[in-house]
Amino acid sequence: MIENKEVMAKNIKFYMDKKGVNATELCNALGFKGNTFSDWVNAKTYPRIDKIEKMANYFNVSKSALVEDMRYDVDYISPDERILIECFRKSDNDTQSVIRRLLAYEKELKK
Repeated sequence: MIENKEVMAKNIKFYMDKKGVNATELCNALGFKGNTFSDWVNAKTYPRIDKIEKMANYFNVSKSALVEDMRYDVDYISPDERILIECFRKSDNDTQSVIRRLLAYEKELKK
């Protein structure tokens, strides 16, 4: 079984990647000491609840999203993603076509 510190470290890294920030940027934004933060993301120590709350607010997620073992592979779909998928599936062919073109355009922009 995975330890709480390891779960927290994995979740912090996931949300940093999702938000596109590095450790320095996060620490500067939240007023964390770099060494302390490094211990969290390397699963050496576990942050206090007030620090967890700050990170949850920063990432715009619940505290449980940081502390619970969640799957972040292709099988995991967030509640917002579920709503988007449902709306896409219920939309007509023309709307789906527009969405597909927007997604293709976004992929081209990222290249």
